[in-house]
Amino acid sequence: MVDSAEKEARKALARLRRAVEKSQKELEGLVGAIRMAEGKDFPAEDYAEVEDRLQTVSDFLEEEGQRLEAKILQAGGLEPGRTRRSSV
Repeated sequence: MVDSAEKEARKALARLRRAVEKSQKELEGLVGAIRMAEGKDFPAEDYAEVEDRLQTVSDFLEEEGQRLEAKILQAGGLEPGRTRRSSV
């Protein structure tokens, strides 16, 4: 059984992942609107840097999710990577 602290960690990780994904989509919309408004004056490098930072956060969350999953499996006596999901 998953410890309540691990369960809460998984929920928090999922919430943050969704927030980052939403931020990435919102940033895309902002880029489109500002690019149209500013034309050649659009600070493309600045926005590319922000996109990279959000991707870095997203990558971190993916790694944390994998680490947490491995820890939960190990606590349950299973080896990470040795489980198969059934196709129901």
